[in-house]
Amino acid sequence: MLFSSNEDQNFALSRFESMLKTNNVFFFDSAEFEEIIHHYLDTGKIGLAKKAIKIGLEQHPSSVNLKLMEIELMVFENKLDEAEKLLDALYVLETSNAEVYIQKANILSKRDQHYKAIELLKMSLQYSNDKADVNSLIGMEYLFIDDFKEAKKYFMKCIELDIDDYSSLYNIIYCFEFLEDIDGAISYLNEYIDKNPYSEVAWHQLGKQYFIKKMFPEALAAFDFAIIADDRFIGAYLEKGKVLEKLGEYEEAIHNYQMTLELDDPTSFAYLRMGKCYEKLGQKDLAVKFYYKTVHEDPLLDKGWTAITDFYVKQENFQKALYYVNKAINIDTENVSYWKRSAEIHRALQLYEEADIAYQKTVELGNYELSTWVAWADILKLLGEYENTTHVLLQALEFYPDNAKIEYRLAGIYFTLCEQNKGTFHLKNALRNDFKKHLMFQQLFPNVFMRVSVKNIISQFKKSST
Repeated sequence: MLFSSNEDQNFALSRFESMLKTNNVFFFDSAEFEEIIHHYLDTGKIGLAKKAIKIGLEQHPSSVNLKLMEIELMVFENKLDEAEKLLDALYVLETSNAEVYIQKANILSKRDQHYKAIELLKMSLQYSNDKADVNSLIGMEYLFIDDFKEAKKYFMKCIELDIDDYSSLYNIIYCFEFLEDIDGAISYLNEYIDKNPYSEVAWHQLGKQYFIKKMFPEALAAFDFAIIADDRFIGAYLEKGKVLEKLGEYEEAIHNYQMTLELDDPTSFAYLRMGKCYEKLGQKDLAVKFYYKTVHEDPLLDKGWTAITDFYVKQENFQKALYYVNKAINIDTENVSYWKRSAEIHRALQLYEEADIAYQKTVELGNYELSTWVAWADILKLLGEYENTTHVLLQALEFYPDNAKIEYRLAGIYFTLCEQNKGTFHLKNALRNDFKKHLMFQQLFPNVFMRVSVKNIISQFKKSST
């Protein structure tokens, strides 16, 4: 419920707050109390809302709406047992009050009894004057139990009652996406647009669905219509820019990202995309300028730091790349992509001990990619730490059993350590899994490869496989 005017609002609120300060007792009708309570709830002043409910019930002890507001606040504070007792008493008197059913459903939902909550909400529909709100609550309960088909059905009922209910429209599209029914989402949005052709939100959502389907010309047209409907719609300009990038129209993409900067405060996303576009256009100075802007605007955005680091790696300016990846790590020491880049840059600078530390941190943070294990093992081999190399490779083998790259390396290290049996075992495994990669083995371990015993193993395997 809203105040009828700012004047009424200020008058009622000032009288109420004056009463609290002076301890004078002023009388308010129940409707005024409801408005005051709603105001405090909307502004997050829970303590004042509770005071207003208490005084309101003292002045109007039989007010059902005030009792329901008291119950709603109890549910919000998770005082479910107290709220349930009050509701049970109220239900005896108010069997046809939709709000009683809604609050009982709210309690059941808080207790994860969503099916029972849905039953009560459906019962409340026959008494409610706001069926759209109740249908939305039912839709949310179905979302809680991952029944996206039913949830979608009830959110669609909300749209039937109020075509401008964009919250429900977003939920409908969310359900379609979760059900991986992008074609269904496109069909529904086109039907919606037939009824509401100037809805920038619907056009925007339609463009996003076309983008998922890689139908870029259709996506571009949809975002254009969203902009026609609202030429200040920042989201549409951003999405249009992404489509133009996919189409290779980098200058036009930059123009759309630039529009978002003119319409509102700059975003790190827009700066990042502009940097990427300038890099694709070969305008390196502008590219790096916008990467700098990206990390300045949002120092926590990892894509900004990786973009600027990768930029300098491509230029083979490894010292600058190292400078920026170190800055990134200082901001977020748990970011695995930063550590992997740090390892690769240190390796390029032949700082092998530092690379070893970085690879170890990369794995500790959960990067178990084959390339990480192999690169780390190669660094340890260069450092002459053969025992540690075998430890790393055996760990890698647990994630990638019988992988030839790992097996050849293990064979080479074991032969180097004069552990002939283990070397022979892993060499045979490697040859069995990928014989052609024995040339890689020759490059990695030329001295081992020249041994007569090793050549015999390779020769015998070649004969037996032909």
